[in-house]
Amino acid sequence: MRLYLLRLGTIPGLQAPVPGYLIRTDDGRTVLVDTGAAPGGPVEVEEGQDVVSALARLGVRPEDVDIVVCSHLDPDHVGGHAAFPGAEFVIQRAHHELARSGTVPRLAAVRPLWDVPGLRYRTVDGDTELLPGIELVASGGHVPGHQSVLVRLERTGAVLLAVDAIPMSAALDPDDRPVFPFDLDEKELRESTRKLVELAGAENALIVHGHDAQQWRTLRVAPEYYD
Repeated sequence: MRLYLLRLGTIPGLQAPVPGYLIRTDDGRTVLVDTGAAPGGPVEVEEGQDVVSALARLGVRPEDVDIVVCSHLDPDHVGGHAAFPGAEFVIQRAHHELARSGTVPRLAAVRPLWDVPGLRYRTVDGDTELLPGIELVASGGHVPGHQSVLVRLERTGAVLLAVDAIPMSAALDPDDRPVFPFDLDEKELRESTRKLVELAGAENALIVHGHDAQQWRTLRVAPEYYD
């Protein structure tokens, strides 16, 4: 199994990455985690950084993607959903219901990007084995129903894609971590931080933070990979 870290844009000011992740399984399945930001929004998406172009450089076509894991439906994570009509989208039920309720303005604002006619959503509840070696980890707080992804690789070992539950290394302490402007539930956020840090410790996992400019300079970013 291989894990590719995709840089799908940059958050201005912070110069932090907008991430996506590609997993190629041993049995030939192709799993994409998030689809980046749509060009034209507040996120800087340079030419060739859209998710379709990023995958093409790895020899992956949109129709090759079997599953799209939705960590959550914030604007910088859903920009390319429409490019994968043949994939199954997997999302936490609590988050999908929240998004469809229209009560969170930032999710409602990009509804045309994720509520695309014909896309097939499968909802899950809580921690779920997606495929052998790939686990979805409920990690709400940033938004209800946020999910992270644990990938167990043969050589590297476990890698925990924390996404926006722990977006940077400065947020690793569940008690003292900052609460950022887009985090909706501080209590749940701290509980999820503790859960993910303890899971990473038990698995001896590398934690990949979703928006950590400094960390991403040290990581293997596509076309390099972890295996």
